[in-house]
Amino acid sequence: MLAGVPITYWIGFHAVVLVLIISDLAVLGRGEASTQTRRNFLFVVLLFALAASFGGWMAHIAGRQTALEFASGYMIELSLSIDNLFVFLLMFRSFNLSAESQRKALLLGILGAIIMRGLFIFSGIKLLERFTWIQYLFGAVLLIAALRLLRGKRPPKAPPAGKWVARWTKRWGSNPKTIFLVAVIAIELVDLVFALDSVPAVLAISHQPFVVYTSNICAILGLRALYFLLAGLLDRLRFLHLGLAAILGFVGGKMLLAPWVTVPVAVSLGIIVLIVLAATAASVLSTADRHLGTLEHK
Repeated sequence: MLAGVPITYWIGFHAVVLVLIISDLAVLGRGEASTQTRRNFLFVVLLFALAASFGGWMAHIAGRQTALEFASGYMIELSLSIDNLFVFLLMFRSFNLSAESQRKALLLGILGAIIMRGLFIFSGIKLLERFTWIQYLFGAVLLIAALRLLRGKRPPKAPPAGKWVARWTKRWGSNPKTIFLVAVIAIELVDLVFALDSVPAVLAISHQPFVVYTSNICAILGLRALYFLLAGLLDRLRFLHLGLAAILGFVGGKMLLAPWVTVPVAVSLGIIVLIVLAATAASVLSTADRHLGTLEHK
């Protein structure tokens, strides 16, 4: 047993993760752009199907409640991971990385994220078990993150980081390998910052290490394929940050009010899904209205 779960479950899960990472590396980056787009789409659909199957398997061995906790954690992490893509897009523009270099950098970033998330999750659960008051600190962190998203604006298309990159390359040189290394380090640092929000958010749903860890890893596994699939659409998701703020505010409030208010996991999952759908629909409709207005003006 490891963290209350048979060690064979941990080994089996990581074996599947390893196969998916190797498949991603060996298949998705090859061929023409149209072929790669189709493969990225199919890979994302495959990962969704595998996550759903994994949730079904959890329901079979551990019950409906555990499966709902996994699904809620997966939806939270997936939603917050999409916001990561905006930052990655701006960083890659700043570093002027080729598509191939972007793929490699994202893959290394995912591998680093798996390790960091594991450390964060197990540390967070241990803290919650030992110090009950930690949940109020986590809840406050999530509310602050929600307010930061509400007050913030979408990053500009020409990020200030580009000036920093220009100064850095002028001082240290413009060797592609060196720039690639710095880009990978930047990705890891960005994921570290986002983990400070996403891990407490999932811990608000479940304190089971296997559930929290697997839901996190299942969500970030498809980040690389999702990035190349949505890269051209990211600028259109103008209201996504408001949806993410609502999700963080909801789970933060849930954590702070846990001693007095109990929100069933099924209700939490429904609220999270509705928020994501509403933010996406509002973004799409807003973009469509602007596009229609531009055509009428012409």
